[in-house]
Amino acid sequence: MKRCPDCGRDYDNTMMFCLDDGSELLYGPAVSVPPAVAGGALSSDDEPATAILHSTAAPGEAPTRAQIHMTDQTAILPTGTEAKPQESLGGLSEKQSFSANRAAKPLAALIAAVLILVVGFFGYRYFTSVNSKQIESIAVMPFVNDSGNADVEYLSDGMTETLIGSLSLLSNLKVKARSSVFRYKGKDTDAKTIGKELNVQAILNGRVVQRGDQLTLTLELIDAATENVIWSERYNRKLSDVFALQSDIAKEVSAKLSLKLSGTDKQQLAKRPTENLKAFQYYIHGRSFAQRRTKEDLLTAISYCDKAIAEDNNYALAYAGLAEAYGASGVRSYISPAEGRRKAAEAARKAIEIDENLAEAHAALAYTFVMFAPYDFSVADRELQRALEISPSSAVAHHYLGISYARQGRFDESIDEYLKAREFDPFSLIIARALSLPYYLKRDYPRAREILRQANDIGPPFAYPAEIGVSIQNGLFDEALADLETAKRERKNDPILIHSTGMVYAAQGRRAEALQVIKELETMSAGNLSQAHFIAKIYATLNEKDMALNWLEKGLAAGQIGDFHKDEPLWDPIRDSPRFQNLLRRMGYNL
Repeated sequence: MKRCPDCGRDYDNTMMFCLDDGSELLYGPAVSVPPAVAGGALSSDDEPATAILHSTAAPGEAPTRAQIHMTDQTAILPTGTEAKPQESLGGLSEKQSFSANRAAKPLAALIAAVLILVVGFFGYRYFTSVNSKQIESIAVMPFVNDSGNADVEYLSDGMTETLIGSLSLLSNLKVKARSSVFRYKGKDTDAKTIGKELNVQAILNGRVVQRGDQLTLTLELIDAATENVIWSERYNRKLSDVFALQSDIAKEVSAKLSLKLSGTDKQQLAKRPTENLKAFQYYIHGRSFAQRRTKEDLLTAISYCDKAIAEDNNYALAYAGLAEAYGASGVRSYISPAEGRRKAAEAARKAIEIDENLAEAHAALAYTFVMFAPYDFSVADRELQRALEISPSSAVAHHYLGISYARQGRFDESIDEYLKAREFDPFSLIIARALSLPYYLKRDYPRAREILRQANDIGPPFAYPAEIGVSIQNGLFDEALADLETAKRERKNDPILIHSTGMVYAAQGRRAEALQVIKELETMSAGNLSQAHFIAKIYATLNEKDMALNWLEKGLAAGQIGDFHKDEPLWDPIRDSPRFQNLLRRMGYNL
């Protein structure tokens, strides 16, 4: 049985409030509410109840309660002013005041209940969302060198790249690649703009100062949508502690992003690729040159990676960088494809031997199986999947998978992989232009051309060996020749540009000029058949079938065939030839 503490009326146990005066029903006899029932507020025997309306205290602060004591003796108003005992409120008599208080109790109880529910609900939603929100995408911007010394630039760039690499290992975080974030270097771009352009939730900015052996690093983690600072920290360390500092920063940033790290994640973040500052410096210089992909830059990158390895012959990242530079040089025929493949494979395997959990090494090894004939797509795809298991944000691994699938005729899967690569590296010129490849191979020439046109906003044409075919199939001969002449001013004696010019001449029917380009490529080969693939493509475009097949056969026998696509339209005149079909099987294609 329940009773009203004010009027004493009895109710069954299913009722909550008195129907006469709205008081909360209690079990047992009608008694005054003790202080504990009144939310901890003090009350006397003639003060039966206290209603706590709401609390606006921030977490961790003592709550301030707005209290209304419904008594016939004293009224504590919401403003905190107190009416004297026996004094009427608003001109009411003592009896009227008591009646008004009794009548107001149901409304006060209802308001109190509603306010408690509303404040509790939104308070819970607010605090749980703030505390549990996990950032899923981030761009580590190029750290600013505030040392006033250009020689320290390698350190600010290196710390940026190392942190990108470390965070890319985390499976629940999308990290933008180096080539996309470094386009902002030296530019004063606001966080909102960067967030929209790169499609990330958070931006990490850093400033580096080196004075002698003292290193100061200041970091700010910023919400890209609001530009609010989520977290900031200042580190003062010895320069010799830079590698320990990089590991500490990766772990701390992960914590501030509210990431849940597995044991493997923690081990990966704790890794230090080298303890040799000079080796680190050489490697970072090599990486900066390798990104540009010209002949001179790639050869310079090889030189710097060699120097890094000389300083630390257990530097797995330096071996992976060496493999990447050799592979890219061979595919572009800056060195012979056979040499590029051999040296790239040796360096990649050495990197894996040192560190089996290095994504860059697995991607570099896969490159040698997917970019040089004879191909082994099963090995390449397996190595690339392994690279993505280690580093889910690897744009390079998705890019190489896109190449592999395109070469196998799996065009839709190729497009999916290229789009994933662009998600992680949206401003990579090579990836942006390479997306045209599967469309070109499946004869969607307008779409391939549109992709290349859009990529012009990122950088100049002919960053990718196969793209000249798109211009030819769209009949854009004059435009292609003009672009090639512009590119040649920056990239002198580049086989890609020379052979592309020969391809346009052949497509136009300018036979004499096309044959002159072939002679130039033969001279560049210096007897090692390094340009055999490019020469074969010009002959095929001239519709000289036997000459095209002869050069392909000689090139394959010497191991000098690189970036070959069986579905490329220029091979259509010889596609049904038994010699061509035999060549494809020897290259590793399943027919």
